[in-house]
Amino acid sequence: PPLPPQEHEKPLAIANGELRINGKGKKLRKPRTIYSSLQLQALNQRFQQTQYLALPERAELAAQLGLTQTQVKIWFQNKRSKYKKIMKQG
Repeated sequence: PPLPPQEHEKPLAIANGELRINGKGKKLRKPRTIYSSLQLQALNQRFQQTQYLALPERAELAAQLGLTQTQVKIWFQNKRSKYKKIMKQG
């Protein structure tokens, strides 16, 4: 039996970082974050110290740099991924 409409139709769905309305139609993407050289310098410096940040460290770093915790988290994820790729190549 088909589900009542409210159960299978979520008004907003987020699929692989894209915000969609009713799971279809135009993709509403957040614009790509442009980091300042100062922010990148601080992020890279911190990455050299540790590849993983604890929650309080992430919150502190984000606040210092004027970024959101999500931006910091994703930057670190991307950086680790890039780093591993480079290490794999030798």
